[in-house]
Amino acid sequence: MKLFPGFKEEYRKRHGEIWPELVKLLKDQGIGNYSIFYDEETNILFAYQEQSGESSSQDLGALEVVKKWWKYMADIMETNPDNSPVSIPLEQVFFME
Repeated sequence: MKLFPGFKEEYRKRHGEIWPELVKLLKDQGIGNYSIFYDEETNILFAYQEQSGESSSQDLGALEVVKKWWKYMADIMETNPDNSPVSIPLEQVFFME
């Protein structure tokens, strides 16, 4: 995902105030240990989440609270026409347990 320049602190603020109903939804879907990292040089956001089951947060876009969150975040990051964050799937090239 990519943040617009100058919005790092606003992004951090909004996630610091994440809506309880969104947190509940993610946890109910088996999503946890969810971190988002920021690269200052490129404004790239890298999200990491652990899942129990087949769903990821990217699979929840049809739900109203997720749509509402995407709309809330759309003014500070690159988004698709439906307000979902533009994201690029990454290939895992290393893993160590």
